[in-house]
Amino acid sequence: MFKKETIGRFRTIPTPFYYYDMGLLRQTLSACSKEAGRYGYFLHYALKANSNPQILAVISKSGYGADCVSGNEIRRAIENGFGPGTIMFSGVGKTDDEIRLAVKLNIQSINVESRQEMEVINNIASGMGLTAGISLRIIPNVDAQTHRYITTGLEENKFGILPWEFDKVLDKLKSLGNLRLKGLHFHIGSQIMDLDIFKSLCHRVNEINAWFISNHVFAEIINVGGGLGIDYTQPDKNPIPDFSSYFRVFKDFIELQGNQQLHFEPGRAIIGQCGSLITKVLFVKKGINTRFAIVDAGMNDLIRPALYQSYHRIENLTSFEKPEKYDVVGPVCESSDCFGKAVSLPKISRNDILAIRSAGAYGQTMASQYNLRDLALAVYSEDES
Repeated sequence: MFKKETIGRFRTIPTPFYYYDMGLLRQTLSACSKEAGRYGYFLHYALKANSNPQILAVISKSGYGADCVSGNEIRRAIENGFGPGTIMFSGVGKTDDEIRLAVKLNIQSINVESRQEMEVINNIASGMGLTAGISLRIIPNVDAQTHRYITTGLEENKFGILPWEFDKVLDKLKSLGNLRLKGLHFHIGSQIMDLDIFKSLCHRVNEINAWFISNHVFAEIINVGGGLGIDYTQPDKNPIPDFSSYFRVFKDFIELQGNQQLHFEPGRAIIGQCGSLITKVLFVKKGINTRFAIVDAGMNDLIRPALYQSYHRIENLTSFEKPEKYDVVGPVCESSDCFGKAVSLPKISRNDILAIRSAGAYGQTMASQYNLRDLALAVYSEDES
């Protein structure tokens, strides 16, 4: 919910823009750190959710490590206060230059996804006279029961190493002298709301961890990735995810051995509710059966509804008239440029200000300049004082 003075400020800023509630960000970081800290868990923020420098600076100062999926994300993390020794580097398609950067910086772990990748990292590290710390990204075959585009833990997904490869992976590892195995890495998907799914993950992690130990391989790091979802339907009622119940699942069901550490990679859960896309109504158009509210934000600013058919709560911040139903659409020359269909909103007029909520994750970071549109700027609540 936006304060009256904040809405007034929105009138003075060229739209569209991303608005970040930095107070809520700090509260979310604190809540997550507190609950993870009860059990000595380690946290790495997933930059792919939002790599805005001002946001990263706040997160790094809160003591988080970083989860990166490109060389540029590694650079951005370091530029904004994350230490190399706290950085995990994942991704199925790492380039030689990206691997070289990670090895040179001696980051905490390169999460490898194939035997061929192991060979490439070893050869690069050998040529540099260095040893690379790696974790094996493993496919646990756990269904995240989320959108097929953001499911990553099934056998038919492109990510990770399959269990039937384990013997060959260990044989290969013995022959690669410039690699040091540090961990096992698991990530099954994103926007997971059913905590029982994480219980299933725990059981598979226990089985796989036990197999490696029985084969005389001890992983000091067990990384269970991220995936905890947020409430897109009621962002004001549930602005901060239930981190207590989430971490308690792992406390109750993960079986760590010896001095193993448990690591997490939250992204959306940290930043998702902290951002809103603010847009202005350009025109109201009546079709045969539909009213269209045409706004100045487009799918290039927030692609999730077009790409995933995802729901974002939309609010009219400047009208209090009787509600009517609208399709809220953008100006991009694609019929998929639609933020919501048959949305009940207070009667909309030209120049009304709308807020598209829960857009802090995978919003600004996925933006493009399709149709040669300008990128939406970022505005921060702490600038209001």
